[in-house]
Amino acid sequence: MVNVAFTGGGTGGHIYPGLALASRLKEERGYRVFWIGSASGMDRSIVEEAGLEFYGIPAGKLRRNFSPKNASDLFRVLAGFFAARRILRRERPALLFSKGGFVSVPPCAAAFSLGITVFTHESDYSPGLATRINTRFAARGRGRIITAYPETAERFPPGIRERVLALGNPVRPGFKNANPCQGRIFLEAGEGDRILLVLGGSQGALELNRLVEAALEELTKLYLVIHQTGPSSGDIPAAPRYRPYCYINRELPGVLAAAELVLCRSGAGTIWECAAAGKPMILVPLAGSGTRGDQLENARFFERAGAALVLPPGGRGAAELLCAVRTLAEDGERRLAMAASSRRIGEADCGGLILRALLDALDRNENGGKP
Repeated sequence: MVNVAFTGGGTGGHIYPGLALASRLKEERGYRVFWIGSASGMDRSIVEEAGLEFYGIPAGKLRRNFSPKNASDLFRVLAGFFAARRILRRERPALLFSKGGFVSVPPCAAAFSLGITVFTHESDYSPGLATRINTRFAARGRGRIITAYPETAERFPPGIRERVLALGNPVRPGFKNANPCQGRIFLEAGEGDRILLVLGGSQGALELNRLVEAALEELTKLYLVIHQTGPSSGDIPAAPRYRPYCYINRELPGVLAAAELVLCRSGAGTIWECAAAGKPMILVPLAGSGTRGDQLENARFFERAGAALVLPPGGRGAAELLCAVRTLAEDGERRLAMAASSRRIGEADCGGLILRALLDALDRNENGGKP
Protein backbone atom coordinates (compact mmCIF):
# COMPACT_ATOMS: atom_id res chain seq x y z
CA MET A 1 0.00 0.00 0.00
CA VAL A 2 1.16 3.53 -0.79
CA ASN A 3 1.65 5.70 2.28
CA VAL A 4 1.36 9.49 2.17
CA ALA A 5 2.31 11.77 5.05
CA PHE A 6 0.79 15.17 5.84
CA THR A 7 2.14 17.75 8.25
CA GLY A 8 1.18 21.16 9.59
CA GLY A 9 -0.57 22.60 12.59
CA GLY A 10 -0.81 25.15 15.32
CA THR A 11 -4.16 26.53 14.09
CA GLY A 12 -7.18 25.13 12.29
CA GLY A 13 -6.13 27.09 9.20
CA HIS A 14 -3.04 24.92 8.93
CA ILE A 15 -4.98 21.69 9.42
CA TYR A 16 -8.47 21.78 7.88
CA PRO A 17 -7.35 22.45 4.27
CA GLY A 18 -4.89 19.58 4.53
CA LEU A 19 -7.59 17.29 5.87
CA ALA A 20 -9.77 18.18 2.87
CA LEU A 21 -6.98 16.96 0.59
CA ALA A 22 -6.19 13.91 2.69
CA SER A 23 -9.79 12.70 2.63
CA ARG A 24 -9.97 13.02 -1.16
CA LEU A 25 -6.65 11.20 -1.54
CA LYS A 26 -7.97 8.29 0.52
CA GLU A 27 -11.26 8.20 -1.38
CA GLU A 28 -9.77 8.38 -4.87
CA ARG A 29 -6.85 5.99 -4.49
CA GLY A 30 -7.32 4.22 -1.16
CA TYR A 31 -3.89 5.32 -0.01
CA ARG A 32 -2.98 5.21 3.66
CA VAL A 33 -2.63 8.77 4.91
CA PHE A 34 -1.20 9.80 8.27
CA TRP A 35 -0.45 13.15 9.89
CA ILE A 36 2.59 14.48 11.75
CA GLY A 37 1.76 17.40 14.03
CA SER A 38 2.49 19.01 17.36
CA ALA A 39 2.34 16.70 20.36
CA SER A 40 0.64 19.53 22.27
CA GLY A 41 -2.27 21.75 21.30
CA MET A 42 -5.27 21.16 19.07
CA ASP A 43 -3.59 19.20 16.26
CA ARG A 44 -4.25 15.68 17.51
CA SER A 45 -7.93 16.14 18.34
CA ILE A 46 -8.76 17.73 14.96
CA VAL A 47 -6.86 15.13 12.93
CA GLU A 48 -8.11 12.09 14.81
CA GLU A 49 -11.69 13.36 14.69
CA ALA A 50 -11.28 13.38 10.89
CA GLY A 51 -10.30 9.69 11.02
CA LEU A 52 -6.56 9.96 10.29
CA GLU A 53 -3.67 8.42 12.17
CA PHE A 54 -1.73 11.06 14.07
CA TYR A 55 1.89 11.14 15.22
CA GLY A 56 2.91 13.89 17.62
CA ILE A 57 6.38 15.45 17.69
CA PRO A 58 7.98 18.23 19.79
CA ALA A 59 7.43 21.63 18.20
CA GLY A 60 9.32 24.87 18.68
CA LYS A 61 8.09 28.17 17.31
CA LEU A 62 10.15 29.94 14.65
CA ARG A 63 10.58 33.67 15.29
CA ARG A 64 12.05 36.44 13.18
CA ASN A 65 12.84 38.58 16.21
CA PHE A 66 14.96 38.04 19.30
CA SER A 67 13.24 36.23 22.16
CA PRO A 68 14.54 34.41 25.26
CA LYS A 69 12.42 31.47 24.12
CA ASN A 70 14.44 31.03 20.92
CA ALA A 71 17.10 28.89 22.60
CA SER A 72 14.67 26.43 24.19
CA ASP A 73 12.55 26.31 21.04
CA LEU A 74 15.64 25.48 18.98
CA PHE A 75 16.05 22.30 21.01
CA ARG A 76 12.39 21.46 20.41
CA VAL A 77 12.87 21.96 16.66
CA LEU A 78 15.89 19.60 16.71
CA ALA A 79 13.97 17.06 18.80
CA GLY A 80 11.08 17.38 16.34
CA PHE A 81 13.43 16.71 13.42
CA PHE A 82 14.72 13.45 14.91
CA ALA A 83 11.24 12.36 16.01
CA ALA A 84 9.85 13.05 12.53
CA ARG A 85 12.77 11.24 10.93
CA ARG A 86 12.09 8.13 13.00
CA ILE A 87 8.41 8.21 12.04
CA LEU A 88 9.12 8.73 8.34
CA ARG A 89 11.82 6.06 8.21
CA ARG A 90 9.45 3.56 9.86
CA GLU A 91 6.30 4.43 7.87
CA ARG A 92 8.09 4.98 4.53
CA PRO A 93 5.68 7.43 2.84
CA ALA A 94 6.05 8.08 -0.88
CA LEU A 95 5.43 11.80 -0.37
CA LEU A 96 5.12 14.41 2.39
CA PHE A 97 2.60 17.24 1.98
CA SER A 98 3.10 20.25 4.26
CA LYS A 99 0.27 22.63 5.09
CA GLY A 100 2.54 25.02 6.94
CA GLY A 101 2.95 26.29 10.46
CA PHE A 102 6.08 26.02 12.57
CA VAL A 103 5.49 22.32 13.31
CA SER A 104 5.91 21.52 9.59
CA VAL A 105 9.59 22.44 9.31
CA PRO A 106 11.14 19.43 11.13
CA PRO A 107 9.11 16.85 9.12
CA CYS A 108 9.98 18.59 5.83
CA ALA A 109 13.68 18.64 6.74
CA ALA A 110 13.50 15.01 7.86
CA ALA A 111 11.73 13.94 4.65
CA PHE A 112 14.38 15.70 2.56
CA SER A 113 17.15 13.92 4.50
CA LEU A 114 15.51 10.57 3.65
CA GLY A 115 14.96 11.34 -0.02
CA ILE A 116 11.17 11.64 0.32
CA THR A 117 9.42 14.02 -2.09
CA VAL A 118 8.18 17.17 -0.34
CA PHE A 119 5.24 19.37 -1.37
CA THR A 120 4.54 22.54 0.60
CA HIS A 121 1.45 24.74 0.37
CA GLU A 122 1.25 28.45 1.27
CA SER A 123 -2.27 29.71 1.98
CA ASP A 124 -1.43 33.38 2.46
CA TYR A 125 -0.65 36.08 -0.07
CA SER A 126 2.96 36.27 1.11
CA PRO A 127 4.97 33.24 2.29
CA GLY A 128 5.61 32.81 5.98
CA LEU A 129 8.92 31.86 7.53
CA ALA A 130 8.03 28.16 7.71
CA THR A 131 7.17 28.10 4.01
CA ARG A 132 10.36 29.95 3.10
CA ILE A 133 12.35 27.26 4.89
CA ASN A 134 10.28 24.38 3.53
CA THR A 135 10.70 25.56 -0.08
CA ARG A 136 14.36 24.59 0.15
CA PHE A 137 13.29 21.00 0.65
CA ALA A 138 10.37 21.08 -1.82
CA ALA A 139 12.39 22.66 -4.65
CA ARG A 140 14.59 19.59 -4.92
CA GLY A 141 13.74 16.42 -6.80
CA ARG A 142 10.05 16.04 -7.71
CA GLY A 143 8.72 18.36 -5.02
CA ARG A 144 6.62 21.48 -5.60
CA ILE A 145 5.66 24.73 -3.89
CA ILE A 146 1.92 25.38 -4.17
CA THR A 147 0.45 28.83 -3.58
CA ALA A 148 -3.04 30.25 -3.29
CA TYR A 149 -2.28 33.42 -5.30
CA PRO A 150 -0.29 33.75 -8.54
CA GLU A 151 1.48 36.86 -7.21
CA THR A 152 2.99 34.86 -4.34
CA ALA A 153 5.51 33.27 -6.71
CA GLU A 154 7.20 36.66 -7.08
CA ARG A 155 8.10 36.52 -3.37
CA PHE A 156 10.44 33.57 -3.93
CA PRO A 157 14.01 33.63 -5.34
CA PRO A 158 14.17 33.29 -9.17
CA GLY A 159 15.56 29.76 -9.02
CA ILE A 160 12.55 28.56 -7.02
CA ARG A 161 9.77 30.28 -8.97
CA GLU A 162 9.79 27.61 -11.68
CA ARG A 163 8.79 25.08 -9.02
CA VAL A 164 5.72 27.09 -7.96
CA LEU A 165 2.15 26.13 -8.88
CA ALA A 166 -0.59 28.70 -8.11
CA LEU A 167 -3.62 26.46 -7.50
CA GLY A 168 -5.62 28.24 -4.79
CA ASN A 169 -6.65 27.14 -1.30
CA PRO A 170 -8.44 23.85 -0.64
CA VAL A 171 -11.46 24.04 1.65
CA ARG A 172 -13.35 21.41 3.57
CA PRO A 173 -16.09 19.57 1.66
CA GLY A 174 -19.58 20.95 1.86
CA PHE A 175 -18.99 24.71 1.89
CA LYS A 176 -19.98 25.26 -1.74
CA ASN A 177 -23.35 23.54 -1.59
CA ALA A 178 -24.32 23.70 2.07
CA ASN A 179 -27.99 23.89 2.98
CA PRO A 180 -28.90 27.19 4.69
CA CYS A 181 -32.00 25.56 6.18
CA GLN A 182 -29.80 23.21 8.17
CA GLY A 183 -27.84 26.17 9.46
CA ARG A 184 -31.03 27.93 10.55
CA ILE A 185 -32.26 24.80 12.31
CA PHE A 186 -28.98 24.52 14.22
CA LEU A 187 -29.16 28.22 15.17
CA GLU A 188 -32.89 28.07 15.92
CA ALA A 189 -33.23 31.12 13.69
CA GLY A 190 -36.56 32.29 12.35
CA GLU A 191 -37.26 32.27 8.62
CA GLY A 192 -37.16 36.07 8.51
CA ASP A 193 -34.02 36.51 10.63
CA ARG A 194 -31.16 38.19 8.78
CA ILE A 195 -27.90 36.71 10.06
CA LEU A 196 -24.55 38.38 10.67
CA LEU A 197 -21.92 35.71 11.30
CA VAL A 198 -18.82 36.75 13.27
CA LEU A 199 -15.79 34.45 12.91
CA GLY A 200 -12.46 34.95 14.62
CA GLY A 201 -10.94 31.65 13.49
CA SER A 202 -10.66 28.43 15.49
CA GLN A 203 -9.17 30.31 18.45
CA GLY A 204 -11.46 33.33 18.28
CA ALA A 205 -10.15 36.90 18.12
CA LEU A 206 -10.08 39.19 21.14
CA GLU A 207 -10.17 42.39 19.05
CA LEU A 208 -13.25 41.20 17.16
CA ASN A 209 -14.94 40.20 20.39
CA ARG A 210 -14.39 43.66 21.86
CA LEU A 211 -15.66 45.35 18.71
CA VAL A 212 -18.79 43.23 18.71
CA GLU A 213 -19.37 43.89 22.40
CA ALA A 214 -19.03 47.65 21.91
CA ALA A 215 -21.41 47.70 18.94
CA LEU A 216 -23.74 44.90 19.97
CA GLU A 217 -26.83 46.95 20.80
CA GLU A 218 -26.89 48.54 17.34
CA LEU A 219 -25.79 45.38 15.49
CA THR A 220 -28.73 43.42 16.88
CA LYS A 221 -31.14 46.01 15.52
CA LEU A 222 -29.93 45.04 12.05
CA TYR A 223 -29.17 41.34 12.39
CA LEU A 224 -29.38 38.20 14.43
CA VAL A 225 -25.71 38.11 15.46
CA ILE A 226 -24.08 34.67 15.50
CA HIS A 227 -20.64 34.90 17.10
CA GLN A 228 -17.87 32.29 17.25
CA THR A 229 -16.06 33.72 20.25
CA GLY A 230 -13.19 31.27 20.76
CA PRO A 231 -12.30 29.47 24.00
CA SER A 232 -10.73 32.38 25.90
CA SER A 233 -12.73 35.40 24.82
CA GLY A 234 -14.07 36.43 28.19
CA ASP A 235 -17.76 36.96 28.79
CA ILE A 236 -19.80 39.21 26.54
CA PRO A 237 -23.07 40.13 28.27
CA ALA A 238 -26.15 38.29 27.04
CA ALA A 239 -28.41 40.24 24.72
CA PRO A 240 -31.52 39.59 22.63
CA ARG A 241 -30.73 38.51 19.07
CA TYR A 242 -27.14 37.65 20.05
CA ARG A 243 -25.94 34.03 20.09
CA PRO A 244 -22.35 33.30 21.09
CA TYR A 245 -20.71 29.94 20.37
CA CYS A 246 -17.29 28.93 21.62
CA TYR A 247 -16.65 27.02 18.40
CA ILE A 248 -18.78 25.94 15.44
CA ASN A 249 -17.38 22.81 13.82
CA ARG A 250 -19.41 20.43 11.68
CA GLU A 251 -22.36 22.80 11.49
CA LEU A 252 -20.26 25.67 10.09
CA PRO A 253 -21.02 25.07 6.37
CA GLY A 254 -24.76 25.32 7.00
CA VAL A 255 -24.38 28.29 9.33
CA LEU A 256 -22.22 30.08 6.77
CA ALA A 257 -24.76 29.33 4.03
CA ALA A 258 -27.49 30.87 6.19
CA ALA A 259 -25.55 34.07 6.85
CA GLU A 260 -26.29 37.22 4.86
CA LEU A 261 -22.99 38.86 5.83
CA VAL A 262 -19.77 37.68 7.47
CA LEU A 263 -17.56 39.72 9.80
CA CYS A 264 -14.23 37.99 10.25
CA ARG A 265 -10.47 37.98 10.40
CA SER A 266 -8.68 37.40 7.11
CA GLY A 267 -6.85 34.20 7.88
CA ALA A 268 -6.60 32.13 4.72
CA GLY A 269 -8.83 29.28 5.84
CA THR A 270 -11.71 31.52 6.91
CA ILE A 271 -11.82 33.81 3.89
CA TRP A 272 -11.52 31.00 1.34
CA GLU A 273 -14.33 29.09 3.05
CA CYS A 274 -16.42 32.27 2.86
CA ALA A 275 -15.51 32.55 -0.82
CA ALA A 276 -16.52 28.94 -1.44
CA ALA A 277 -19.88 29.81 0.10
CA GLY A 278 -20.10 33.02 -1.96
CA LYS A 279 -20.43 35.40 0.99
CA PRO A 280 -19.79 39.15 1.19
CA MET A 281 -17.31 39.94 3.96
CA ILE A 282 -16.25 42.70 6.30
CA LEU A 283 -12.63 41.90 7.14
CA VAL A 284 -10.70 42.92 10.25
CA PRO A 285 -7.18 41.64 9.51
CA LEU A 286 -4.79 40.85 12.33
CA ALA A 287 -2.23 43.66 12.50
CA GLY A 288 0.58 44.91 14.70
CA SER A 289 3.91 43.59 15.95
CA GLY A 290 2.65 40.02 16.31
CA THR A 291 2.10 39.52 12.57
CA ARG A 292 4.08 39.92 9.35
CA GLY A 293 1.08 41.57 7.70
CA ASP A 294 -0.17 38.51 5.84
CA GLN A 295 -3.79 38.95 6.90
CA LEU A 296 -3.83 42.54 5.67
CA GLU A 297 -2.44 41.36 2.31
CA ASN A 298 -5.09 38.63 2.11
CA ALA A 299 -7.79 41.17 2.92
CA ARG A 300 -6.62 43.67 0.31
CA PHE A 301 -6.74 40.94 -2.37
CA PHE A 302 -10.41 40.22 -1.58
CA GLU A 303 -11.14 43.95 -1.38
CA ARG A 304 -9.62 44.56 -4.83
CA ALA A 305 -11.71 41.68 -6.17
CA GLY A 306 -14.86 43.37 -4.87
CA ALA A 307 -15.68 40.62 -2.36
CA ALA A 308 -15.00 42.45 0.89
CA LEU A 309 -14.82 45.68 2.85
CA VAL A 310 -11.69 46.05 4.99
CA LEU A 311 -11.44 47.80 8.34
CA PRO A 312 -7.77 48.87 8.32
CA PRO A 313 -5.56 49.32 11.37
CA GLY A 314 -6.40 52.64 12.98
CA GLY A 315 -10.02 52.58 11.83
CA ARG A 316 -11.53 49.90 13.99
CA GLY A 317 -13.83 51.48 16.53
CA ALA A 318 -17.44 50.54 17.11
CA ALA A 319 -18.53 53.48 14.95
CA GLU A 320 -16.47 52.31 11.95
CA LEU A 321 -17.73 48.75 12.34
CA LEU A 322 -21.36 49.87 12.54
CA CYS A 323 -20.94 52.10 9.50
CA ALA A 324 -19.60 49.19 7.43
CA VAL A 325 -22.31 46.77 8.60
CA ARG A 326 -25.11 49.30 8.11
CA THR A 327 -23.81 50.22 4.64
CA LEU A 328 -24.12 46.63 3.45
CA ALA A 329 -27.26 45.84 5.42
CA GLU A 330 -29.08 48.66 3.65
CA ASP A 331 -27.67 48.03 0.16
CA GLY A 332 -28.88 44.70 -1.13
CA GLU A 333 -27.57 45.31 -4.64
CA ARG A 334 -24.06 45.88 -3.35
CA ARG A 335 -24.23 42.78 -1.16
CA LEU A 336 -25.23 40.68 -4.16
CA ALA A 337 -22.38 42.09 -6.24
CA MET A 338 -19.90 41.32 -3.45
CA ALA A 339 -21.33 37.82 -3.07
CA ALA A 340 -20.87 37.20 -6.81
CA SER A 341 -17.25 38.42 -6.63
CA SER A 342 -16.63 36.19 -3.62
CA ARG A 343 -18.13 33.19 -5.41
CA ARG A 344 -15.89 33.76 -8.47
CA ILE A 345 -12.83 33.44 -6.24
CA GLY A 346 -14.12 30.33 -4.51
CA GLU A 347 -15.70 28.49 -7.44
CA ALA A 348 -12.55 26.71 -8.66
CA ASP A 349 -11.96 23.19 -7.37
CA CYS A 350 -8.65 24.10 -5.75
CA GLY A 351 -8.52 20.86 -3.80
CA GLY A 352 -8.95 18.89 -7.03
CA LEU A 353 -6.17 20.80 -8.75
CA ILE A 354 -3.77 20.21 -5.85
CA LEU A 355 -4.82 16.58 -5.62
CA ARG A 356 -3.98 16.10 -9.31
CA ALA A 357 -0.50 17.56 -8.75
CA LEU A 358 0.05 15.17 -5.84
CA LEU A 359 -1.20 12.16 -7.80
CA ASP A 360 1.04 13.02 -10.75
CA ALA A 361 4.06 13.07 -8.43
CA LEU A 362 3.01 9.81 -6.76
CA ASP A 363 2.47 8.14 -10.13
CA ARG A 364 5.93 9.22 -11.28
CA ASN A 365 7.41 7.81 -8.08
CA GLU A 366 5.70 4.46 -8.71
CA ASN A 367 6.88 4.46 -12.34
CA GLY A 368 10.46 5.23 -11.46
CA GLY A 369 10.24 8.88 -12.48
CA LYS A 370 8.51 8.30 -15.84
CA PRO A 371 5.25 10.19 -16.63
